[in-house]
Amino acid sequence: MSLLEILKHPDPRLRKKSVTVESVTDAVRQLVDDMFETMYAAPGIGLASTQVNDSRSVVVIDISEDRGQPLCLINPKITDSSGEAAHEEGCLSVPGIYENVTRAEEVTVEALNRDGDHFELKTDGVLAVCIQHELEHLDGKLFVDHLSRLKQQRIRKKMEKQRRETM
Repeated sequence: MSLLEILKHPDPRLRKKSVTVESVTDAVRQLVDDMFETMYAAPGIGLASTQVNDSRSVVVIDISEDRGQPLCLINPKITDSSGEAAHEEGCLSVPGIYENVTRAEEVTVEALNRDGDHFELKTDGVLAVCIQHELEHLDGKLFVDHLSRLKQQRIRKKMEKQRRETM
């Protein structure tokens, strides 16, 4: 396994849409393993393949305190949602920024697991928020897109300044 580079906003590669995984191969499983290692090291609770500059449609999530509930979603699709709730969100691609975002309270998602088996999961709370957040990454969207234009501009300037300071 190896750590992958997490792209930072406003990197234009974060705006690319993912592509469907045709079959779950050893290379896809390696990506999943590397993404988990990268997410845990960051540390974070979710990571989408587009955040590590990989176009395959893959998401990894683990919202547990002990990192004991890894969830892999390959070709995920939300098939149902209900309710509405606002939660504070952050993002490994927008470090240090936390804002309230309103999303569906409950979601049902279909995906393939690490072994290529199809499954369906109905969930709510933090996991539902995380799934919605990560699936937006696969569509080239960031949680900051839900914010006002003024907040988006401030965050973009802050991220650009951070990038310049680390170069």
